[in-house]
Amino acid sequence: MGSELRTRAIVGLVLILVAVGALLAGGLLFWLLLVVAGVLMMGEWADLVGVSQEHKRLSMFAVSVPLAILCPLAAGVAPPAFILMVAAFAFLLIVTRALRLALGVLYVSLPVMALLFLRGQPPHLWGLLLAFWALGLVWATDIGAYFAGRSLGGPKLAPRVSPSKTWSGLGGGVLAALLLGYTLHLFAGLPAQLAASSGLLAVAAQLGDLLESWMKRRAGVKDSGTLLPGHGGVMDRLDGVVTAAPIAALLYLALGAMA
Repeated sequence: MGSELRTRAIVGLVLILVAVGALLAGGLLFWLLLVVAGVLMMGEWADLVGVSQEHKRLSMFAVSVPLAILCPLAAGVAPPAFILMVAAFAFLLIVTRALRLALGVLYVSLPVMALLFLRGQPPHLWGLLLAFWALGLVWATDIGAYFAGRSLGGPKLAPRVSPSKTWSGLGGGVLAALLLGYTLHLFAGLPAQLAASSGLLAVAAQLGDLLESWMKRRAGVKDSGTLLPGHGGVMDRLDGVVTAAPIAALLYLALGAMA
């Protein structure tokens, strides 16, 4: 058990360092990291909904089209990307007649668009702060929920979906996200409205976690994949980002401009 926890911690640290490095670089490197993660997630989504290998490959190709147009050297986060996302969804639905598979295009594309939108806000350091906030609060939520849940225990949050999650874990995750938001407000200039909304985004991140747990339960598997030692698949690490990042982008559009 100690060895497993050590592996999980090391891999988790490496993943965070890679993400932070890409965040700092921005531009093509950040886009490329998100595209690779997105295509891998689409493959894991296809496995969880239970489709053929042919349809799995087709779904990974379909989602790569809107992700490719998001490249800073192409259209970027602009109307053509949204149009291609809807087109990829419709194409996959028509060809495979599998709605759950087609929904994976939205599941993957929306958070990628949201993170690229936040990172692309000028000036460079402002976009960096916004994207780090959106990702960092998910990391803070996971850490806070893990330690609060293990230390305090108590009633289960959704025992039929994820037996290990507790209400105390949710509370710990919300508190950790709020602390991160306050720290970024105090020392980095994150608008107070966005910092205060970090708790809401922590709840959204936990809902994303529960959604993936429900999908894995339906599929009868423990993890979405085996790519990451000690963590499972890419979806297992980014399930909270999927729900938190688009809401963070919407909150920035609604509240950030008022700051």
